Amino acid sequence: MRSDVEKAVRLLKKGELVVYPTDTLYGLGADIFNEGAVKKVYEVKKRPFSMPLSIMLSSVDEIKDFAFLNPVAEKIINAFMPGAITLILKKRSIIPDIIARDKVGIRIADCEVARRIAKEVKITATSANLHGGKEPCSIEEARKQLGDKVTFYMDYGKMPCIPSTIVDVSDGEISILREGKIRSEEIYGRI
Repeated sequence: MRSDVEKAVRLLKKGELVVYPTDTLYGLGADIFNEGAVKKVYEVKKRPFSMPLSIMLSSVDEIKDFAFLNPVAEKIINAFMPGAITLILKKRSIIPDIIARDKVGIRIADCEVARRIAKEVKITATSANLHGGKEPCSIEEARKQLGDKVTFYMDYGKMPCIPSTIVDVSDGEISILREGKIRSEEIYGRI
C-alpha cells in the first residue's frame, strides 16, 4: 500500500489523474489547487463545469481550514466522520472557484489509502465514472468508463458500492441531498 500511495501522490503533484479507493466507491482524484488537473476531471467525466466537485481531506481537524463550521456541522462531523458522508458547508476562499463557488462538499473517507493520499495532496472526491454512468464498484468499471485518460488506477478490490450520503448543513440546518450508506434516520437520531 505504501508504494501505491507514494506513486499516487507523485502523479497527483504533477497534475495527473488517479483513481483511488474509498469506503464507498472508487474516486477520481486530482490536485484541487491545480486548475488544469481539475479541468481534466470535468472533461474526463463529461461533467458540466457548473456542477461543483467535493474534496477529500485526511482528518476532521482540516475541515475548518477549508470551510466554515456551525454547531450542526460539528455534531455530524463528530458522529459520522471519517465515514460515508459528504458534508456541504460554506467554503473558505482557499478553495478554487473551479471546485466550488459558495459551498463545498467535504469528504473524509473511512479508508486509510484515501486519507493518506489526502494528507499529502488535497484531492477531488468524485466518483470515478462518466457523469451519470454506472457507479464504479471495481477498477474494471472505472477503467471501462474513463480509459487511458487516467494515469494510475489503484486496485483495492471491490468497493461496498453504496455512495456517501450528502448532507447540506451550510446554513446550520440539515438538508439531505442524497441518502446513501448513512440513513437519514441515523443522522436525525444523532443531532
